[in-house]
Amino acid sequence: MPDTNPQKIEIILSRGVSEILPSKNSLAKLMTEKKIRLYLGIDPTGAFLHLGHAVGLRKLQQFAEMGHQVILLVGNGTVKIGDPTGRDESRPMLDDATIEANFQDWKKQASKILNFDMIEVRRNGDWLDKLNYAEMVKLMARTTVQQLLERDMFQKRLEQGLPIFGHEIIYPLLQGYDSVVMDVDLEIGGTDQTFNMLMGRHLQQQYNNHEKWVLSTPLIEGTDGRKMSKSFNNYVALTDEPRNIYGKLMSIKDELIIKYFEVLTNVPTEEIEAMSAAMKNGENPMTFKKKLASIITADLSDETGAKDAEDFFAKTVQGDEMPDESAFGTLTIKTIVKDDGAQAKVIETSPVLSSTELNRRVEQGAVKILPDMKKVESREELLNLADGTKVKLGKRDWYKIIIAK
Repeated sequence: MPDTNPQKIEIILSRGVSEILPSKNSLAKLMTEKKIRLYLGIDPTGAFLHLGHAVGLRKLQQFAEMGHQVILLVGNGTVKIGDPTGRDESRPMLDDATIEANFQDWKKQASKILNFDMIEVRRNGDWLDKLNYAEMVKLMARTTVQQLLERDMFQKRLEQGLPIFGHEIIYPLLQGYDSVVMDVDLEIGGTDQTFNMLMGRHLQQQYNNHEKWVLSTPLIEGTDGRKMSKSFNNYVALTDEPRNIYGKLMSIKDELIIKYFEVLTNVPTEEIEAMSAAMKNGENPMTFKKKLASIITADLSDETGAKDAEDFFAKTVQGDEMPDESAFGTLTIKTIVKDDGAQAKVIETSPVLSSTELNRRVEQGAVKILPDMKKVESREELLNLADGTKVKLGKRDWYKIIIAK
């Protein structure tokens, strides 16, 4: 039997939640009456998971821990079409082998949050791939083209004269059909998935005469205050090393501390409210930011890793000491021959530092030569540093220059 404690139900339907449709109260009532069936769907496109994804994953795990029937739906059927959400162009289609490899990588990352022993994994290709012509026509007859074109991204494309492909228009119908087949009571997704989730609500009523609720989780801002995104390089990856997790969290804006506590931790609401009041009364936000960083780092690694990360931050960032050799990444400078025979130097960066980000830091004056902290004025100067030179990027990243032979 599920946990029907009203206070616990209130928390799960309030914290880390943007909106519940048609209403929170009606869903809360249902949860006191029976074990509900719910799901969160993911399209295995080789996603790199970060704390922004963690908000929805945490919500799914919370429902599992309360004893409800929780499904993680792998969109191996819908991913072949590609969700157009937030895109100005069509997604490429993927083959089965790539889809499965992507999911296994996704699962490994998500295991930082999800206990897969408590969660049923299903794949919508099991039914979408079997839809015949008559069933597809019947599905498409459940809505109108005008309703499907109400999506914001389609309206944007129409205004810009960009193409909208037929397979993209039917994507919400296929995602919505998942709710019909699994006969669910609830779907969880980000706010950017609300249109698709409501289509599932519509189809569930049409096919099964069964009410379906929609719970949307908020998008969170990254370390620079913009939406957390790999493209902005402002993310905290679920599989980052503890020192990187802690250091990145210590760089978030003070105004995000409380939001992060609410959606990314299990700290009691009363304690969060007390911290918020303390900061408003002038207490140093750094105290609470350290607590936040320690909790999330421990959740994604362990207590030992979190303690090491905290000590490392205090020593190298706050104490401005140089770390040991193990903390240094490498920037490899190579000489290449161009097509015209001329030679040019290039920098080979690392997976966590793109060439664009390196250029940005040079332009901002954030690259300094150790130990004297002389500022690197240009990329050209960086390219001409001697082999073995150590540099500091920003407040907490250290690299050693390696000249390729």
